[in-house]
Amino acid sequence: MFKNKSYIGISFIILVFGIYAIPKIIDRFQNNEIVKGDRLDKISNSNSNNESLVKIGPAPKFELVNQDNIKVTNEIYKGKVYVLEFFFSTCPTICPKMNQSMLQIEKTFFGNPNFGIVSITIDPEHDTAKVLKEHRELLGVKSSNWNFLTGDKTYIFDLSNKGFNLYAGENNKAKGGFEHSGLFALIDKNGDIRCRRDKYGNPILYYDGLEKTGVRDIQQDIAILLKE
Repeated sequence: MFKNKSYIGISFIILVFGIYAIPKIIDRFQNNEIVKGDRLDKISNSNSNNESLVKIGPAPKFELVNQDNIKVTNEIYKGKVYVLEFFFSTCPTICPKMNQSMLQIEKTFFGNPNFGIVSITIDPEHDTAKVLKEHRELLGVKSSNWNFLTGDKTYIFDLSNKGFNLYAGENNKAKGGFEHSGLFALIDKNGDIRCRRDKYGNPILYYDGLEKTGVRDIQQDIAILLKE
């Protein structure tokens, strides 16, 4: 008998709760508020600054000649977002992979007049304007805003090592006789080097042109800068 009275008491409590709570739940559904709450609001707002890229500082100025033996300076890219790399045409190691990554980037933004690419050789004694033009054609480059540049070796090495802080050097023991970074620099319309932050909140400075994640990241960030 006492057990039956307990069941009746519990049932009465559930009934009262239902009368009180169900209309409120239904009202929240009707007003699309069922997923709102302090915890979820904090999560949804956590990526509100996800598109802000770090400004590292002005990119070093340069003046070189391209594959058509025409002088090209950084001023030509003013008002454009562009990616810059150091390479050499006979590189047997990382350059072929960098070439494919850059071709992928070119394809993604092909036809956009506000985007460009700069590839600077670190072997200018071999990579003359004529050689670079042949190399460009061999790769199948289509964009008129992708310049392959050559010039004085000391000038280029200073631009790479001291200007961008991207390593480039001669090494007789290395395949091809040179060593260099596989990183890509991203420059915005105002001529500033830009980058995203890593998972610890630190600026990455440059993008890895040898990894799919690096190529994916730089494409995402190019799209952001093109909207600025």
